[in-house]
Amino acid sequence: MNLNTILALAAATFSFAFAAAAPWGKRRSLATWCFSVGMLVFGLESLFGAICREAVNPESAAFWGTLTLVTKSFVPGVWVCFSLTYSRGSARPLPARAWFLVLAALVIPIGMSLVFRDQLVPASPYTESGADWWVRSNAAAKILYGFQLVAAVVILMNLEKTFRSAVGTMQWRIKFLVIGLGIVFGARIYTLSQALLFSADVLVLSDVDTVALLIGYALIVIAFVRSGFGEIDVYPSHAVLRTSLTFVLAGAYLFVVGVLAQVVARTGKAGAFQFQALVVLMAFALLAMLLLSNRIRQKIHRIVSRHFKRPQYDFRQIWTRVTQSMSNVFDQSGLCAAAPKLISETFNVLSVSIWLLDEQDHLTFAASTCRSEREATDMLPKLDQNFAGIRMFTKPFDLEKAKGDYAEALRQISFSQFRTGGNPVCVPLCAGNHCMGVLIVADRVGGTPYTIEELDLLKCMGDQIAVGLLNLRLTDEIARGRQLEAFQAMSAFFVHDLKNAASTLSLTLQNLPVHFDDPLFRQDVLRGMGETADRINAVINRLTALRQFELNLAEVDVNSVVDDALKALNGTANIKVTKQLVLQPKLRLDRDQFGSVIINLLLNARDAVGPKGEIRIETTQNDNWAVVSISDNGCGMSQAFLKSSLFRPFHSTKKKGLGIGMFQSKMIVEAHRGRITVDSEPAVGTTFRVMLPLNHQTA
Repeated sequence: MNLNTILALAAATFSFAFAAAAPWGKRRSLATWCFSVGMLVFGLESLFGAICREAVNPESAAFWGTLTLVTKSFVPGVWVCFSLTYSRGSARPLPARAWFLVLAALVIPIGMSLVFRDQLVPASPYTESGADWWVRSNAAAKILYGFQLVAAVVILMNLEKTFRSAVGTMQWRIKFLVIGLGIVFGARIYTLSQALLFSADVLVLSDVDTVALLIGYALIVIAFVRSGFGEIDVYPSHAVLRTSLTFVLAGAYLFVVGVLAQVVARTGKAGAFQFQALVVLMAFALLAMLLLSNRIRQKIHRIVSRHFKRPQYDFRQIWTRVTQSMSNVFDQSGLCAAAPKLISETFNVLSVSIWLLDEQDHLTFAASTCRSEREATDMLPKLDQNFAGIRMFTKPFDLEKAKGDYAEALRQISFSQFRTGGNPVCVPLCAGNHCMGVLIVADRVGGTPYTIEELDLLKCMGDQIAVGLLNLRLTDEIARGRQLEAFQAMSAFFVHDLKNAASTLSLTLQNLPVHFDDPLFRQDVLRGMGETADRINAVINRLTALRQFELNLAEVDVNSVVDDALKALNGTANIKVTKQLVLQPKLRLDRDQFGSVIINLLLNARDAVGPKGEIRIETTQNDNWAVVSISDNGCGMSQAFLKSSLFRPFHSTKKKGLGIGMFQSKMIVEAHRGRITVDSEPAVGTTFRVMLPLNHQTA
């Protein structure tokens, strides 16, 4: 057994270990399973290659060589799917074109390898005296190599797109895994191009893939030590990667191909070839780690500033970037996503979070470079506190030195990844007399303290962000006002319809005594009256959606309200309804209006699940809140619809819906000083939670 065989077996062992370890994480996603299956394929490929090298006769070498190429055909589909789903918050569900790409990358190479499996390598490979088996690829194998080469480029582009869309701590968490896979598939681009251009020895090229796997696995181990198989929610831009690093490195790749080809031509020894491949690949891995190191970039910036008399910050350039970032977004979520990235890049800070104040002075998560929206949402129930004290501050302050209950709560959400990242700093987002929220910066590279100049710059950028948020909020309120005006205009048409319906009934009543003995007339009257009554009920339900609420509060058992609302689902076949009503204290509520909220949520759940669906309703107590939870396993809603359209009038996922029910429900819940939240995923289901404060109950 020679050294190359030992390396291949080592690569197979590591591959199987990663395949077994990945699914043991807390969060198992599609990317997790793709990673596990992909590592299993790499392991089988390395194992079959080692067996092929140790074959005792040409026929056995050809068999195991063919099996190795068949195994390679599983690589494109599995890893293309991984590259499209790893750390992407928009991967649920994948768009149709992405699924088509995954299906093509899976079916085409596997189908080719199975159909032409007897033609992938020659039936009788030959050896030189004392040398390994020399296995050449033919036309069928070259076609397979060409497809795999394109797939490798696509995989690297997708991984690059995810990495470049992440920022701060999020980028730090996925950096080494992306670099490791970049080394693996970068080496495959080289070996596949060699096989296409020069009909190179299959076994020699597989040695390069083995070396790349071992180097890549070393980097992936670092990634696992840092944060396990921790995914994040990155939302890459849909724009084409015109500045893709994958294309920029094409020239460097061709240079490396030429150098390695010359090494083989001059030495004629496979051992020297593997050694040169090892050196070059390790150099690329080291170069990538240095170029992506925030600490190295910071030291270079300091050296240039100190020795070349360059200012630390070019304020004209910074303000140009701020202006461009603010002018390119048209909604609050877009602005909150752009601001942390801008702050992180300007001050070399890895953890930047924006939290906004709502009307009750509670904090709501907006954006972050260190945590996903799911992680921040899990923390919100712990922050049931009034943050009105923040409005007194107008300048950035050190959170570790601040005092008060709100300061302790802010320290809880000032997530820090590094112990040497310095104290977190809180920047109030103030626009005149309006405090929009706070911006928290932590994990500064090297733990460098902020200078007075930097704090002033932070304040200016925070004020600019606050002004942008206020403008967007006022613009949104103007748009909602116009929508209400439009609804009032529409109500005039509804009144006209009611008037016509009343006229129809009046005419019917006038003719009824005259034609009462005619059975056909009576049948027509009954049909017409039924249709008119249905039309009137539909119009009334729509018109009452925007009325001003006058609450008639009384001590109410919420469980009894839920039981009454469940009667609305009576007669609905093939839908399983389960309930768990354990809330004890009674609340002061308007029974009728709150009951209409529960009925509306139940009917929406019924429409979402369809036949053979399941609806679950629960009443519980969570700290100082009474919670009514309604869950279903129906069609769900997209994140974009949840953020921008769910609680706004005239926006509905139903074909015949007017988009009034959820708007009305939100108004009723807020009139009771409560709030309504929703978790939903397409094709998974939806959970609505109506939360009412217990401090308004009667003894």
